Amino acid sequence: METESEPYVRLASLRQLHQVMADMNTARSLADTLQTVADGVVTALGYELACVNLVRPDGDLVVAAFAGNAAAEALITGRVGSRESWERRLSMGEMWGDLVFIPHTEGWVLDDDDVPQWYTDGPAPRFDDEWHPSDRLFAPMYAPGGQGNPHGELIGVLSVDRPRNGRRPGAWGREALQMYAFQAAIAISNARLRSNMQRALVRLEREQQALRASEESFRQAFEYAPSGMAIAEMGGEQHGRILRTNDALCRLLGRPASAMRRYSFSDLVHPEDIGTLLRTSAEGGRAELRLGRRDGSYVWVSLRNSVVADTADGPRFLLTHVEDIEERKRRELQLAHRASHDSLTGLPNSAELRARLSARLCQRPQSAHPAAVDAYESFDSAAYAHPAAYDAHGHGFDFRPGAAGDPYDAYDHHVHTVAPEDDRDDGTKGLAVLFCDLDGFKSINDRFGHNAGDAVLIEVARRLSRGVRDGDTVARLGGDEFVILADGLGRADAQDLAVRLRNEIIQPIRAEGRAVRVGASFGIGWAHCGMTADEVLKSADERMYVEKRSRPKQHRRAG
Repeated sequence: METESEPYVRLASLRQLHQVMADMNTARSLADTLQTVADGVVTALGYELACVNLVRPDGDLVVAAFAGNAAAEALITGRVGSRESWERRLSMGEMWGDLVFIPHTEGWVLDDDDVPQWYTDGPAPRFDDEWHPSDRLFAPMYAPGGQGNPHGELIGVLSVDRPRNGRRPGAWGREALQMYAFQAAIAISNARLRSNMQRALVRLEREQQALRASEESFRQAFEYAPSGMAIAEMGGEQHGRILRTNDALCRLLGRPASAMRRYSFSDLVHPEDIGTLLRTSAEGGRAELRLGRRDGSYVWVSLRNSVVADTADGPRFLLTHVEDIEERKRRELQLAHRASHDSLTGLPNSAELRARLSARLCQRPQSAHPAAVDAYESFDSAAYAHPAAYDAHGHGFDFRPGAAGDPYDAYDHHVHTVAPEDDRDDGTKGLAVLFCDLDGFKSINDRFGHNAGDAVLIEVARRLSRGVRDGDTVARLGGDEFVILADGLGRADAQDLAVRLRNEIIQPIRAEGRAVRVGASFGIGWAHCGMTADEVLKSADERMYVEKRSRPKQHRRAG
């Protein structure tokens, strides 16, 4: 009777097996899939107890689902067994295909290991194939493998207990459990994949939301920043072209955003500041320079650059922060002007005069012998015979400018300042230094007060500045002493300039409501390389006193 009904029983079991497999693959989450796997063993395969032991990332196995006994489920669900103990179990007992059966005669050695277990009591078996309460049956679940490797990575172990018919499973029961474990492995792998994808999608959505929020924050910070902002291309043929500007930068330069996109910063920078812009590193560079406004004027700005990427491997752009520093630069220039100019007349002061004069004069090296200097300045062939034409090691100097071994290498790329010969005009043009001292100024201070004296000094400064060429320097040395630096003059030119300036000075000056007059004495010195600024000024000062003493006292001041 049992043999006659066996096909019907198998068909019903297959229908149940098909249903639980369908349930496994339609579960919504990994947890639902694991529980469905455990429930399917009890529902379709005829076992009273089923446990799903899932491999964790660290390799140990955790009881992830249990079916058939609520008390057992509450006791062992979530407990962990070591990978070592599980490998011991899977390597002993009898191999039923991919299944592992450990009879009670061998399984007693596992009673005290760390794998979570549930013990069931029952009578001792009466037949050879009867199920013993201490028998163990495991169905390893492997991830699908490739060709030639049917078993992939172990993802878990399905353990079953107490067949309902009380007997050890036969060939069909073993095949059904093995097939079920194979399908369960696929369902669990798919559920894990879906779970990972869902987490990835959630994470991606959160990242996209954060990115959108960040982009919106950047847009608002860019658009409404109180100082100028610009984004420019980086690299390629359009490197530096402005792509986007904010309102603050457009207002600063007086240019609409549509017009700004036709330029790069190199198009807008002041010609004198091109070098500063080019020397500024594009990656994190900073520079202070002038940018052109629409009306043709320029404004001092501080540029600060940062490199930003559009995507991980996408194009890079240059984010430029433009800060208006016009007021600070104006203050700096005012402070620099005050430090280098006379507060009363506005002329360069003594320190600025010496700096300008020193910039034109190259100094002789300290180690140069005076005879070598003379030989250099005259460049006579006899210099080679002079002992000073040799250094301490006996090597000869080549005095030709720019030659190797020239003791005046420091003079390279310097235009040497020369002076006309004394007492004759040989056509040589040089740097004339006119030292001017006012005659009769002290009496104006004494008679009319310092306010009148200051008015005279201011007017004299104005007349001197008006009487020289662009590029010449008029400085107030101190008190009533002025100095004029006039380059490119011959001796006669310098004398004519002194006469013209004296004639300007002696004209009446309005001071404190009255007309006063002062005279002027001029001494003409000549600057040439090898002299210091103090030496040049002293020479002109001495010549001024010679000229002052050479004129009768009554002629030193006109009127």
